[in-house]
Amino acid sequence: MPDRILVVAPAWVGDSVMAQPLYRRLKQYQPDAHLTVMAPDWTLPLLERMPEVDATLRNPFGHGALKLGARYRLGRSLRGQFDQAILLPNSLKSALVPWFARIPLRTGFIGESRYGLLNDARTLNPKALPQMVERFAILAERVPGNPLPRPIPAPRLTIQPAQQQAALSSLGLDTERPIVAFCPGAEYGPAKRWPARHFAELARRLVSQGYAVWLFGSAKDQAETQAISRLAGIPLVDLAGRTSLAQAIDLLSLAHMVVTNDSGLMHVAAALERPLVALYGSSSPEFTPPLSDRAEIVSLDLECSPCFERNCPLKHFDCMEQLDSNLVEAAIARTLTKPPGTPASPYIPIASV
Repeated sequence: MPDRILVVAPAWVGDSVMAQPLYRRLKQYQPDAHLTVMAPDWTLPLLERMPEVDATLRNPFGHGALKLGARYRLGRSLRGQFDQAILLPNSLKSALVPWFARIPLRTGFIGESRYGLLNDARTLNPKALPQMVERFAILAERVPGNPLPRPIPAPRLTIQPAQQQAALSSLGLDTERPIVAFCPGAEYGPAKRWPARHFAELARRLVSQGYAVWLFGSAKDQAETQAISRLAGIPLVDLAGRTSLAQAIDLLSLAHMVVTNDSGLMHVAAALERPLVALYGSSSPEFTPPLSDRAEIVSLDLECSPCFERNCPLKHFDCMEQLDSNLVEAAIARTLTKPPGTPASPYIPIASV
């Protein structure tokens, strides 16, 4: 069996979290295997907090960049180092480096007609594997076509107290009040974002109850977090653009509760086992749910959603506009009063309750 495995990982933060069950399965089947994950720089802090990953390899190729010569040189430098490559992206480009590296076993879904680049090409059955985490995890199975063993282990990130304290100190933060983390961004597009005025109304209610509200996000989310702070009219801790991903992970691990759009940070919070409320509009919790029994999903389940569009094609954005703070506050109460260890409830759209 292959004992030196290279996994070509996804570029999105959320997808990178959902790849961890694959790594856990590989180690379950082959405890002595050496697992290297090839990933872009911005996801490396996640991999550093996954004990199954033995080494990382920087993926220097941006989204959509072919750079055939550079891929050839990288592949050639890896020759003889791996027995198997597992490709999580379905693009032809992602299969080039393992092929140039002459890795003996190259596993992945057929995607983009890359038959010649894979010699362990799998056919995806989307009905049998509706969730992305399932599609990743099944690539650990040695026999193509065999059913996926269930249950799938949930993603779990390992946090060190010293890292938490360093993040607090570097940003001048404290944990005197219980923290509610807001993650109002969504890299995919505006149709996945709960409106700033709703976040602001919820922030006012939570602060009046004694919570501290911290706003998380990248520099791209600063306009959104600034709008929330302005509309709330009360002091909030705006961390958008002020933290590295590593710091954001460590600070999120301190949250009493997380309220989040369907985003990469949602999956991070779930992997940290934080109680969370996940807000869905244009996307589907059936495909990329938060993988945690401490999560509550809130969705209006309108006839026009999920549309999976970056912007509302009907221009009304009702799936998020009509999802008001009362619904989210009620979901917070349900999550915080759920006894520890309670199995995850089936997803029930608000509109059908």
